[in-house]
Amino acid sequence: MVFLVLPALAARATEIQSVTSSKGITAWLVEDYSVPVVAVRFDFGGGSTQDPPGKEGLANLMTGLFNEGAGPLDSEAFNIKLDDAGAEMSLNATRDGIYGSMRMLAEQRDEAFDLLRLAVNEPRFDQAPIDRIRAQILSGIIANENDPDTVAQNRWARAVYGDHPYSRSDQGTRQSIAAITQDDLKARHKAVFARGGLHVGVVGAIDPETLKKKLDLVFGDLPQNQALAPVADVTPALAQQIEVNYDLPQTSLQLAWPGVKRNAADFFPAVLMNQILGGPSTSRLFQEVREKRGLAYSVNSSLVNQDHADALIVTTGTRSDRAAETLGIVRDVVKRLAQDGPTEAELAATKKYLIGAYAINNLNSSSSIAATLVELQLDDLGIDHMQRRTGYINAVTLDQVKAVAKKLLSAEPTIMVVGPPLAAAGKG
Repeated sequence: MVFLVLPALAARATEIQSVTSSKGITAWLVEDYSVPVVAVRFDFGGGSTQDPPGKEGLANLMTGLFNEGAGPLDSEAFNIKLDDAGAEMSLNATRDGIYGSMRMLAEQRDEAFDLLRLAVNEPRFDQAPIDRIRAQILSGIIANENDPDTVAQNRWARAVYGDHPYSRSDQGTRQSIAAITQDDLKARHKAVFARGGLHVGVVGAIDPETLKKKLDLVFGDLPQNQALAPVADVTPALAQQIEVNYDLPQTSLQLAWPGVKRNAADFFPAVLMNQILGGPSTSRLFQEVREKRGLAYSVNSSLVNQDHADALIVTTGTRSDRAAETLGIVRDVVKRLAQDGPTEAELAATKKYLIGAYAINNLNSSSSIAATLVELQLDDLGIDHMQRRTGYINAVTLDQVKAVAKKLLSAEPTIMVVGPPLAAAGKG
């Protein structure tokens, strides 16, 4: 068992423990008895990228049925038991994984963990709930067909990712949702829910020995290996301009540059550079676009790390008659950072911010801590990463940040404009 202290966690010291059950299920645990609550977060690798062609939306539909009956309990009976246990439970599909969570009262953890066991091991996939959840999803798909943001993001995904699974909608289409059968759902569950793809984080009023028993109860009888189709890595296609024309008073802008892998040597220099470019309050984009010119309420940049693709994304929205001006300023800010890099003062201030903000952004509740524990495992960062993180940030030099700015931001970006054509901007 490994014990490590997390720094600056809500003004109290906390320990991460690596707990392994008798059946070999490992979880990272933070014991916390300040409130009588237990939060569980888990992930199975294999999200919507595993949806077969013609069955897009399968993972999303499966996760929507997580609370809709398991074992001997139909949907109504299961949800009554869940309410009686004072527990909240959910399952969600991302492109790369199936994430589950449960929050329970410590005094009723036996009942809650038993319901989680049923949901994980014995989902019913009864036809009536399938039809009801399918109809809800279909209603959303139909509504989104006329939603500018959804149409734009679908266009963006196809342009940037081509025929890669990342280009497909997680919700699926009218046709693909209609084609999904009960057998498809059972097969997907069997392929994904296996111990080999599992990561678990637990926070709250539970001790290691009790947790070991609960891990075996919930996950111990799952098969060892997942049955996943291989997914290729993809480099986002850049140097494109995508115009999604709508007669709107507000134009949305989205730009993509190359990203950096989470395990790359220049990841932390890239994190600092990205914060200087488009982080909150003091970033260059914030100052130039919002503070000096009032062109947008928000403008930000983010490093997006997925299992099979990485990118740096800038987003903002502005009055349509000033969209071309705003886009020009964004591109100029990026160009200057690529050419000259940041100043020593910017780098020092950004280091201080990133070190101080981590606890606020990632450790502000039992559920967020549990989610952070799972993400650290998925990124293979080690149980002592939070102790080492400050050192990684402080070790970054100005030359390293300048180098990664030039490397990433010198590329010609892909640009998406959602609103009136840029050529028409300013004519009113």
